[in-house]
Amino acid sequence: MSPTPTTPVHPVVAEVTERIAARSAATRAAYLERMAAAYAEGPVRRGLACSNLAHGFAAMEGADKEALRAARAPGVAIVSSYNDLLSAHQPMHEYPAWLKKAVRSAGGVAQFAGGVPAMCDGITQGRAGMELSLFSREVIAMSTAIALSHDMFDASLLLGVCDKIVPGLLIGALSFGHLPAVLVPAGPMNSGLPNKEKARVRQLYAEGLATREDLLDAEAASYHSAGTCTFYGTANSNQMVVEVMGLHLPGASFVQPGSALRRALTEEAGRRVVALSRGEEYTPVSRILDEKAFVNGIIALLATGGSTNHTMHLVAIAAAAGIELTWDDFSDLSAVVPLLARVYPNGSADINHFHAAGGIQFLVGTLLDAGLLHEDVHTVAGFGLHRYRAEPILSDGELVWRDVPTRSLDEDVLRPAWRPFAADGGLRMVAGNLGRAVVKVSAVAPEHRVVEAPARVFTTQEAFKAAFEAGELDRDVVVVVRQQGPRANGMPELHGLTPALGVLMDRGHRVALLTDGRMSGASGKIPAAIQVTPEAAAGGPIARIADGDVIRLDASAGTLDVFVGDEELARRELVDSPPSEASWTGTGRELFAALRRAVGPADQGASVFGPLTPEHFGMPTHTLEIQEVGQ
Repeated sequence: MSPTPTTPVHPVVAEVTERIAARSAATRAAYLERMAAAYAEGPVRRGLACSNLAHGFAAMEGADKEALRAARAPGVAIVSSYNDLLSAHQPMHEYPAWLKKAVRSAGGVAQFAGGVPAMCDGITQGRAGMELSLFSREVIAMSTAIALSHDMFDASLLLGVCDKIVPGLLIGALSFGHLPAVLVPAGPMNSGLPNKEKARVRQLYAEGLATREDLLDAEAASYHSAGTCTFYGTANSNQMVVEVMGLHLPGASFVQPGSALRRALTEEAGRRVVALSRGEEYTPVSRILDEKAFVNGIIALLATGGSTNHTMHLVAIAAAAGIELTWDDFSDLSAVVPLLARVYPNGSADINHFHAAGGIQFLVGTLLDAGLLHEDVHTVAGFGLHRYRAEPILSDGELVWRDVPTRSLDEDVLRPAWRPFAADGGLRMVAGNLGRAVVKVSAVAPEHRVVEAPARVFTTQEAFKAAFEAGELDRDVVVVVRQQGPRANGMPELHGLTPALGVLMDRGHRVALLTDGRMSGASGKIPAAIQVTPEAAAGGPIARIADGDVIRLDASAGTLDVFVGDEELARRELVDSPPSEASWTGTGRELFAALRRAVGPADQGASVFGPLTPEHFGMPTHTLEIQEVGQ
């Protein structure tokens, strides 16, 4: 499709983008210099010794084997998170065969280069396994790097959907940023039990008014088939963000598995990555993931009320590309980006309803028209974000793209930028004498965004639940759950707190949550200051809060304070600590002890890798010049 006239970029969007580029100039230049050095015109494997190359095609057959041996065709790596335990990834078992055939038809050879682990926060919720969840992102990144490390490949196809999987795939792929990469999603499951009804049953169960069988029936009716869960958590936020960053084919995110269109898009991804691997269309992932792309991703997240996990994931992914994002960037963009979507837990609709109302294509269009996205970006579909205003369809069995309607088909779910649900993006950064935290306010009623109440402190979800069941929290309260940060125990998500907190709010109490753990989007209607940094295990002020201290969370003003003098707070002895090395065992946790010791703070991505510096490339900062890969 042809580009349409674009509105000038909003001045705040431009200013944030410029300051990101300025603060990242040295590290971004160093990264691009390394990618330029890694680029090879033509199949990279032709530089291998004969023995190395023979190992690389030994198991191949026929024309594919001959093409690999002759080093005349682009080699494409397939890296997949497939497993049949998880509904979101189960559809991918057919993808490698489809992709190999599609790549072959485009003149390349695809090989399944490696699998990466994929764990489910839904299964591990409230269990010890959840304490490995965030660290699995780093394992996935390293696994991706291992898959791509054989120097057999000129491009990659990255198959993944959920939570830490897509960020991990991208962090790994960015180490090979001279290679083009297309992300290949699986799509959401069909709509099941409405999310609002599921939440109602959960809350009844928390009150003892529903049986376990009632609860299991509701959950099974909600999570009922292959595909991604349909609420707007981190998995669907992943799809939203990476499509607007130009890493999916346009419209690929929310097409359901098992459909003819889903297969057509998957096959087209194989053909497209071959086109990107050479010649005039050569477009490495390092060129796509620049400062403008990350700003576009943040804006898409904010405009849709997406998962707070991306305040860490996007920071970590950007660092792998030599770009430094900060929470201030998120906050400043949130102030000018309107909330345009209501998808559970920020509304009653699910992601299929959002897609039917116009989905990403309508969202991109209205944000471009409002000057809130960068149009002049590289994508896997070609140059210019206008390409993502079009939706894929099958016409006489052929995959084509067409313009979507210029109006939302359901303004209860998706609205134009000029008539938003809220004037800002619903993500707030709060700060005060307790440190910094993230608050997702898109589902919090305005009258609940300011809470001042005595603290009740816990270090485990189990202790909180016991106090709730004993009636000890039936009052105005700020529930503090600490020792849940990345250094403490891997920063598990604390979804299990939400039903009980909702009960307290419904009883008319002023209720808030304060934690150095994660909540994703599951805090819902509860004002929750999450990802508090510095965390308790790093000696942050949250470690010194005592029962009864009055805490004020003001999500409107952006403040988070405890009404205790700084000197008194500093003098207090620590009364609890994170799990010891001896106790942080079982469910494989002992194998992740090195990651726990090395992990950084939440506002720096909670990463074990740390940001890239010019020293990683052996280059003095003052000699660096920003270069485009392949030029």
